[in-house]
Amino acid sequence: MIDGAAVDTRPTKIMYVAEATAHGGRDGYVTSQDGQLELRVAMPPALGGEGNGTNPEQLFAAGYSACFHNALVLVGRRAGYDLSGSTVAAKVGIGPNKQRGYGLAVALSVSLPVVDQDLATKLVDAAHEVCPYSNATRGNIEVTILLG
Repeated sequence: MIDGAAVDTRPTKIMYVAEATAHGGRDGYVTSQDGQLELRVAMPPALGGEGNGTNPEQLFAAGYSACFHNALVLVGRRAGYDLSGSTVAAKVGIGPNKQRGYGLAVALSVSLPVVDQDLATKLVDAAHEVCPYSNATRGNIEVTILLG
């Protein structure tokens, strides 16, 4: 929000569309339209499943960490910094919410070994504004960013 007004983060132009289909929900498989993705999905043991497949939370963690890392490298490059050796790890938690449904929480762990703490903080903050996953989740789920 800027001065109490919501910031519009919707795209002005769609440059790429990913398409995936779920077959069987959390106990089935997912495929992408282009054939690059075909994964078995299963409930993790913590949610009562056998854990013999990936799950939506792992897929979300993979997507968010890759997207945030790309945003971080982009803002670093724009500012004149080479962020080689940096990493972003995501943890996605799921649990019941107050509306009798379920909600997510995300923790991003960012490692920027090539820059000092103050600069790292500025770059991470800028990446959080650029990243489409951050823009999609802002105000909807708790996202914690840990800089180490």
